[in-house]
Amino acid sequence: AMHVHSLKKHAQLIAAQVMMLNREHNARQAEYLRNVDNAQRKVSKRHELVVVLDNVRSAFNVGQIFRTAEAAALCEVVTCGITPHPPHPQINKTALGAEEYVPTRHFSSTKKALEYLRSQGYYIIGMETTAKSAVYSQVTYPRPTALIVGNEVSGICTEVMDKCDELVEIPCFGVKNSLNVAAAVATNVFEVVRQWNNK
Repeated sequence: AMHVHSLKKHAQLIAAQVMMLNREHNARQAEYLRNVDNAQRKVSKRHELVVVLDNVRSAFNVGQIFRTAEAAALCEVVTCGITPHPPHPQINKTALGAEEYVPTRHFSSTKKALEYLRSQGYYIIGMETTAKSAVYSQVTYPRPTALIVGNEVSGICTEVMDKCDELVEIPCFGVKNSLNVAAAVATNVFEVVRQWNNK
């Protein structure tokens, strides 16, 4: 009985793999789909937007943020403190290799990263739910801008928030007061890119 159960489970796994291969084949054959990366294409112009990760814990979140940064053609992702940074297998798994196409640097502290970015002329915006935060879609983002996001549990360090030029938040309507950090970055980044591309 154990052998039959094992064979049945193995057959189900093979059937699922065949189904996925067939699905991938059909997707490649459908000319209207744009789901194949163009690794040969060079990004001709990057947006003057940097995402700064203030002690983000999860390498999977970091990987998703790199994926967003690549898709939006951001100029850089800056990792700070305990934030995992490339090369890292979990980042690669979630980013699907996008981290190889996004300029990045790591600072031992977010304070040092902000000092550097300010010296380069960046306007610093913190993404945090506070009584002082503006709604992210009602803010005009100057060029260049650095968006800072914080730790999944405690958010941006209050000392870092004090160094921001402005704070923004994404309104939430459920029990939770914020989105996952990677989802929040994607939402805010594409709002900035939308504004800049509509001018």
